[in-house]
Amino acid sequence: MTANSRKFFLIVLLIVAAAAVYYSFVKTIDNKEANIQSADPAEAEASSVYLSELRDLEGKPVAMDEEKLVFVNVWATWCGPCNMEMPGIQKLYDKYKAHEKVAFYIISDEDAETVNPFIARKGYNLPFYQFAGAYPPALDGNAIPRTYIIYKGKILVEEVGASQWDRPEITDLIDKQLAEI
Repeated sequence: MTANSRKFFLIVLLIVAAAAVYYSFVKTIDNKEANIQSADPAEAEASSVYLSELRDLEGKPVAMDEEKLVFVNVWATWCGPCNMEMPGIQKLYDKYKAHEKVAFYIISDEDAETVNPFIARKGYNLPFYQFAGAYPPALDGNAIPRTYIIYKGKILVEEVGASQWDRPEITDLIDKQLAEI
């Protein structure tokens, strides 16, 4: 290859790479914004953030309590960040488990045969559930862990990725909400 043909090849390669980045990221963001703007506000409001078809680890149906302050964590046993945040969730749960106005839902799409040995090995005493359906749009995502604190159908806190859930800001937020209930 001559020097000129190498320069030409490099320029073409850079243009193709720039176009790929543009269409992968910028166009995706533009399309998402267009979808958000074109969404029917009445439809978005009608969409519940509560999960139907939720089951406990024995396979029994469970209804999410829509009258309580709800802590929802979506996780998996194989997920490193999920495992990192679980001790903090356990501490937060221990603090509020006896409170009649708080409900915890630790949700995985894995079966009980996978989750139960994990729970036993780690010693967690959390309310674990299974959910294999489609998440409501407000809770839908492709990353885990995903955590939400919900009250009366409104998401008060949304966190994607591992977090320390027993930190003072979270307990202050929960205490403030509970004082208003």
